[in-house]
Amino acid sequence: MPSPTRRRTGATDDSPDTVPPGGREQPPRQRVIEAAIDLLTRGGRDAVTTRAVADAAGLQPPAIYRLFGDKDGLLDAVAEYGFTAFIATKHIDPNPPDPIADLRAGWDVAVEFGLANPALYTLMYTEPTRTQSAAFKAGMEILMARIRRLAAGGWLRVDEELAAQIIHATARGAVLTWLSLPEDRRNPALLTTLRESMVTAITNERPAVQTPGPAGAARALRAALPEQTSLSGGEQHLLTEWLDRLASEG
Repeated sequence: MPSPTRRRTGATDDSPDTVPPGGREQPPRQRVIEAAIDLLTRGGRDAVTTRAVADAAGLQPPAIYRLFGDKDGLLDAVAEYGFTAFIATKHIDPNPPDPIADLRAGWDVAVEFGLANPALYTLMYTEPTRTQSAAFKAGMEILMARIRRLAAGGWLRVDEELAAQIIHATARGAVLTWLSLPEDRRNPALLTTLRESMVTAITNERPAVQTPGPAGAARALRAALPEQTSLSGGEQHLLTEWLDRLASEG
C-alpha cells in the first residue's frame, strides 16, 4: 500500500502541491484516496469525514464532492483502490506445476492482504454493491482461471461457481473472524484449518478423471471446451448443457 499522504493544512484545491521526487504533482483524486485510506487505517470508518479527508489531502471540502459526488462515492473509490491493490499482490502462474499448492497459495495471499489491511479490507467487503467494481471483477477472473485449471485437471469435485463461493467465504470468514478476536486468542491453527477445509471441500485427493464415473470427466471436459476449435457455437452450447447436467450428478 502507498505511504500516507503528507498533510497540507490550509491548502486549497488550487494551491501548489509538494512535488514528489519524480517531479510530477500527485493528482488531487489520488491524494484524496490516499488521505482517506490513512484516516481509515488510523481511526476507522468514522474518521473518514469529508472535512477531515479534504484537510488531510490539502483541499477544500467542495473538492471532495466535485471529485466523488458524495462520501459514499469516496468510500466506493477507496474500496476500488483496495481491490486494485489486492490484485497487485497476486502471483499468476498460467501453468502451475501443482494446482492444489497454487490454490493454497492464492488463498493465503487473500487472507494475508486482509490481515495486513484490516480497516480497508472491512470496507471493501461490507457492502455487496462494491463487488461490482471493475477491480473486483478482474480479481474474480484470476480466481476463476485458477478454478478452471483445477477442473481441467480433474481435481475439482464441485461446480466451478460453488468452488469460487467456498473460496471467498472461507477466506473472508477467516479474516473477519481473526480480526474480531482479542490478540491473545488468535490461533494460527484457525487459518490453517479453514484453508484445508476449503481445499477438502472443493478438490479431490486424486484427479477424478482417473476414477470411474462421468461427473469428474464432464467437469474436466467442460473446462477445456473454450480451447476447442472444431465445434460450432451451437454445438459448444449444446455440449456445455449436457456436461453441466452430467457434472451436477456427481
